[in-house]
Amino acid sequence: MRTKLKNERELGKHLMILVGSAVITAVALNEFLVPGKIFSAGINGISQIISTLLAMTGVHLSTGWFILLFNIPIGLLGWFKVGRSFTIYSIMVAGLTSVLAIIVPVNNISNNSLLAALFGGILTGVGVAYPLKNGFSTGGMDIVAVVLEKTTGRTIGTLMMMINFSIVILAGFLFGWESALYTIISIYAMSRVVDSIHTRHQKLTAFIVTTRQDEVIAELNKTLIRGITVMPSFGAYTRKDSAVLMTVISRYELYALEHAVKDIDPGAFVNLVNTVDIEGNFYNETEQLKLRQTTQQK
Repeated sequence: MRTKLKNERELGKHLMILVGSAVITAVALNEFLVPGKIFSAGINGISQIISTLLAMTGVHLSTGWFILLFNIPIGLLGWFKVGRSFTIYSIMVAGLTSVLAIIVPVNNISNNSLLAALFGGILTGVGVAYPLKNGFSTGGMDIVAVVLEKTTGRTIGTLMMMINFSIVILAGFLFGWESALYTIISIYAMSRVVDSIHTRHQKLTAFIVTTRQDEVIAELNKTLIRGITVMPSFGAYTRKDSAVLMTVISRYELYALEHAVKDIDPGAFVNLVNTVDIEGNFYNETEQLKLRQTTQQK
């Protein structure tokens, strides 16, 4: 019953993020970027370029149609390379974004191109980052970036910057270099927002004070593949023996750690410290997956 309720809450949370992301991205496109001829990142930017070029020839097709078209083959890539749950949610976000981009009217909210570039980039970054933080994406180049992150270990924002360089060059040649410069500002703002929210690459040191160390360690080992150092401790106020468990995790794993500890020992005290650098073995997601597969085979 408890597990079912937890799953229902997770599903509801994902659906809220899915809808919110699609709305924010569609608003960023039609209210800031498209009117100012400022191009978004990835598939959205490519779709904008094609839609703008067609409009110049007298053929008016919404950017949303092209977003939907391009996400079909990329969705297949995500299905086989990233995971089914990730891909299903991602395609749902991309599909809803496409529909909203077709429905939401294009209005020029800001006549200032710099403001349009900044707000369009910031909103797009928010729309991209929260799905990534919760295990899925907005489709398009986000899926490609996640695939590359798994193989290269680079941050999502950095990879997006690299992928979108070609969009800037194309925008400059086709629509003028002023448009390209504003596109750079927009994409940079988006990448900074993504890296500040989707903080998987950041490391934390967790100090967990608990009187049920064996049970907490067992639960953590089920959830995370991380080394845990046990230090005996004594509570000055409670006058009771306890233990301090020290482990280094990525910020992306914080949710799992907190829930694992609280499920076993609700009275545990958890202190989190930002980790500047680490040396030695720290398994990334790909290495963790291989270890799990090896363990299951044994």
